[in-house]
Amino acid sequence: MSRFYFKAARSSRLWFSVLVMFGVVSVGLVVASNVVRAQRDSGQGAPEAAAGNESEGDRAADENPAQPPQPETETATFGSGCFWCTEAVFQRVDGVLSVASGYSGGHLPNPTYQQVCTGLTGHAEVIQLTFDPKKVAYDELLEIFWKTHDPTTLNAQGPDHGTQYRSAIFYHNEKQRELAEHYKKKLDEEHAFRDPIVTEITKFTVFYPAEDYHQNYYNNNRRQGYCQQIIRPKLAKFQRVFGEKAKKVEK
Repeated sequence: MSRFYFKAARSSRLWFSVLVMFGVVSVGLVVASNVVRAQRDSGQGAPEAAAGNESEGDRAADENPAQPPQPETETATFGSGCFWCTEAVFQRVDGVLSVASGYSGGHLPNPTYQQVCTGLTGHAEVIQLTFDPKKVAYDELLEIFWKTHDPTTLNAQGPDHGTQYRSAIFYHNEKQRELAEHYKKKLDEEHAFRDPIVTEITKFTVFYPAEDYHQNYYNNNRRQGYCQQIIRPKLAKFQRVFGEKAKKVEK
C-alpha cells in the first residue's frame, strides 16, 4: 500500500514538473513573440536584417542618387526701352532659359515703378536673362539686342521718353564688356545705323525685380493696346530677322 502511494506520489511530482516546465517554455515563447512584435511595430530589427543583405553599391546609390545634368548658365542684363518689349523678344530666343523685368543702374535701393518713372532714381528699365551659352552665345544676344531697338536715340525709345528708357548694357564680366565694346565700335565703323550708337556700357552692380504685374507682361496681356501696337510689331521683326534663333514652340 505504501509502495503504491509513493509510486503515485512520485508520478504526480513528475507530471507536475513537466507541467511547470511546459508553462515556463510557453511563457518564454509568449514573451519572445511579444518582443519580436514590438520591434517590428517600432521599426527595429527588420532594418538590421535588411542592411545585412544590402550591398555597398546599393547604399552608395541611396546616399548619392543620380541627378540629371544641369546646363551651365550665364546671365545678361540689357536695357532697351520699355522692358515689356524687351522681355517678350528675349523670351522667344532659343537658349534663353528665363527672363525677368526690373531696374538697374540707379542709386535708390529697391525702387518702385512709380519712383523709376520720375527719372530721378537713375535706374534703367532692364531685363535680366539666364541663358545656356551652348545654345546661344553672348554675342548673338548682343546682335538681337541692337537689332530689336534703336540704340541711337538718347533716353528714348519710340513713344517712351526718359532716362529710364535709355539703351544700356550692364556687363557681368570682362568678356561681356569686351564683346559689347567691340561690336558697338564695329557697328559704328560700318555705319550700321544712320546715327552713332549711344548705348551705355556699364559694369553690372545690382538688379531689382519689377513688380509682379510687369513680369511676363505681353504673354498675359496680348490684347492690350500697347501690346498690339508696339510689342507685336517688334516680335514680328524678330521672327523675320532671327527666325532661326527663335524657340520652335513659340508662334
